[in-house]
Amino acid sequence: MTDLAVRTGAAALLATLITAPLAAQDWPVWGRDETRNMAVDMKGLPEDFDAGDFIGASDEIDPTTTRNIKWIAKLGSQSYGNPTVSGGKVFVGTNNDVPRDARFKGDRSCVYCFDEKTGEFLWQLNIPKLGTGKVSDWEYLGICSSPAVEGDRIYLMTNRCEVMCLDVNGMADGNDGPFKGEGQYMAGPGKPSLEVTKTDADIIWTLNMIDECGVFPHNITSSAVLVAGDNLWVSTSNGVDYGHVETPAPRAPSLILVDKKTGRLKGEEQSGLSERIFHSNWSSPAYLRTEETELCIFGGPDGVCYAFKPDPVMDEDGYAVLDLAWQHDCNPKQYRVKDGKTIKYATRYGPSEIIATPISYKGRVYTAIGQDPEHGEGVGNLVCIDENGELVWSYRKINRSLSTISIQDDLLFVADFSGFIYCLDADTGKEHWIHDTKAHIWGSTLVADGKVYIGNEDGYMTILPASKKFDPEKDVREIDMTSQIFSSAIAANGVLFVATHTHLFAIDGPGNE
Repeated sequence: MTDLAVRTGAAALLATLITAPLAAQDWPVWGRDETRNMAVDMKGLPEDFDAGDFIGASDEIDPTTTRNIKWIAKLGSQSYGNPTVSGGKVFVGTNNDVPRDARFKGDRSCVYCFDEKTGEFLWQLNIPKLGTGKVSDWEYLGICSSPAVEGDRIYLMTNRCEVMCLDVNGMADGNDGPFKGEGQYMAGPGKPSLEVTKTDADIIWTLNMIDECGVFPHNITSSAVLVAGDNLWVSTSNGVDYGHVETPAPRAPSLILVDKKTGRLKGEEQSGLSERIFHSNWSSPAYLRTEETELCIFGGPDGVCYAFKPDPVMDEDGYAVLDLAWQHDCNPKQYRVKDGKTIKYATRYGPSEIIATPISYKGRVYTAIGQDPEHGEGVGNLVCIDENGELVWSYRKINRSLSTISIQDDLLFVADFSGFIYCLDADTGKEHWIHDTKAHIWGSTLVADGKVYIGNEDGYMTILPASKKFDPEKDVREIDMTSQIFSSAIAANGVLFVATHTHLFAIDGPGNE
């Protein structure tokens, strides 16, 4: 080996050692890792910043009116997808109401890719509507899935009820993988193919769950794909009809297992879950690993938390079926039955499904029950379940919740749809404090750097101490983010990322350049 080769190899190794800690501070998937716990050990995050003011009646923010904002990227008119950060890139779902490309007109769905340091737009996945209207692809919702990034691949759910794999670099490095029909895909069925450019997504493979699994998606296909080994765990968004009377596909799976390299269907849930759907299944799967067990955790559309073994089994008909390990009903009995009569769904004191993503923490599972925000507020329940499916504790003071839980140093933080933030002891369920943000909350708490971050429907980012001690007169900071917040804040590499309905903010911590 030459001296030059030695020096080059040493330099490469040194660069790897220097950059490795930074890579560890990425936020590559919803919940940051397979536990889905919305907490991260990260220092230097901001608590004092200004999102700026709009220029006149436009939707453009005047950068001279911002403070501690690294960059701002314009999104569509509605954004529900939670951003992810990996390998120097930021990915987020939105709609096409503010087109970045003249080829794409009208109501479509988008995933944008930005440069993490500068906010420069790199490429987009732009998707035509499914054509079913509100029943399966609600107008202007855009992509609600949070992209999951592993290496040079991205996994997500589209508004067309597809599981999709993309190249992180888009078309800038050529058309990789077996899929070569990006132009036709972007145009839509029956329309002339579009010319593919370097700012378009590079599709590696797709799995259509309507065709492959018989799924009937309700309102929108929405969840985050879980990457575990060579597999993807995917909830299907199978649900009821437009009139909320029947489930058109009662035998279709609510959860499937997919080969991450090929998109091949490897297994389906066949526990009769879709026959018990209240509305739809939008919860994202999580993973529980202990010395004794390894399970996929799934919040069911019937209000039951399910645990499936990692390997499917063959049934008597030769189909690969997900193997159910245990199940736990997260609805108290009095939510389901009163005076011997079953309480109807969508009533204030009736049962709820699980829309929040369950999390795993120290060998336990935590989740809350809730309903579609269109059904309003109502009674809730927060549960802690052990690895065998047995209840450890429950907390009924919480209202219905869509929010994923954050736990750090055995302190549990969670929001409910009514706008309350709760701090509990994760081990016992003991309540430490409650704070009212006075606006509906769709997103989840982020816990990092001794702070709790949570956005609300009024467009305010509330910052609270991640502590047992809390003084509502001194410890609350509220920052106007200029637009409604329906997604969840994330932290990556010392920067706070907040997606409002209309903009993505990269917010600097103190001392960051």
